[in-house]
Amino acid sequence: MAQSESPTRTVRSALTSIPESITCTEDYELIAREFIEPSIYAHIAGGSGRETTLKSNLEAYQNVRLMNRVLVDFTTATTRTRILNQEFRHPLLLGPVAFQKLVHPDGELASARAADALESGMISSTLSSYSLEEIATETSGHKWFQLYFQPGKADTLDLVRRAERSGYDTLVVTLDVPVRSGNRRAQAAGFVMPAHVQAVNLKHHSIPPQVSLNPDQSVIFQGIMSEAPTWSDLQWLIEETTLPVVVKGILNPMDACQAIACGASGVIVSNHGGRALDGVPSTLESLPAIREALGDGVAVLLDGGIRSGSDVFKAIALGADAVLIGRLPIYALAVAGAIGVAHLLRLFRDELELCMALTGCTTLEEINESCLIEGSAHVARR
Repeated sequence: MAQSESPTRTVRSALTSIPESITCTEDYELIAREFIEPSIYAHIAGGSGRETTLKSNLEAYQNVRLMNRVLVDFTTATTRTRILNQEFRHPLLLGPVAFQKLVHPDGELASARAADALESGMISSTLSSYSLEEIATETSGHKWFQLYFQPGKADTLDLVRRAERSGYDTLVVTLDVPVRSGNRRAQAAGFVMPAHVQAVNLKHHSIPPQVSLNPDQSVIFQGIMSEAPTWSDLQWLIEETTLPVVVKGILNPMDACQAIACGASGVIVSNHGGRALDGVPSTLESLPAIREALGDGVAVLLDGGIRSGSDVFKAIALGADAVLIGRLPIYALAVAGAIGVAHLLRLFRDELELCMALTGCTTLEEINESCLIEGSAHVARR
């Protein structure tokens, strides 16, 4: 586990131009420490438990190798794709990251502007530091809303109706953190949520009464988990909205199949960026079995460990229709606001196109396991 940051380090303000030292997507992660207060950086960068899964998400991509091709005509090449009957310029979406005002005063508004400029989709978090309505006005592109089930159905439905009225295209329901795992790195750094950063989407929601427990009952089992959603809640939600629903937090093919049986339109293979149950597989190694279980007609997306355009390529080769990026855009936001996030997205797109050019893939549909060196797909599944 990484050591806690020095609390005395001087933090730089966000820049108004792109630093010359930024030459690839991963460079934003390298310099972000200069722009983010140490305890906040620990909160963002850290994972749960011993951070085994956090590390696995990154390492999985190093085990997959690519096969090049030559003399391919790229006159009509494109990265365009369709997901849930929505057209995207490239298979890259800004993932739902909470409380983005932690790193920049414009927070999610700046991220939305960047997504709009680069024709990228954005997924707004229930726990955003600007309202879902404010975020929606900043982009004319595809907007997805990430939903956490609330303790009361009325409050859950309120978020859904607000998203529908604000022009969101899709609901993304996160299901893998009914119980929060501790972020030891953030705890060691003394992270406390600043008073000016709040979950504004929830400010008018009612506070549920505390569950009364007998001495022989568990705070987790009979306490926290008594308010956790079930499959019937997911089915209720799907029946209550006209928007397609994508389930996030899937690692098990059985859960993927059950989500689709409930009426979900797709799944996001995710372990919450290594911030949920520590010790679960990386998302990349979980992906092929889920794609095989669901077949080709179901939308399958992935997050976790994406650090380059070649990582995007590898995820698509192993079964993803598109990917979500989470931490890197937050680092870019801290460094240079909206232009930083836009620049990061452009770098991702350029790196993906370079990878496609050198592997002979003129469209995303041509990216598959044949683009990987024999055995790489097996390694990814371990």
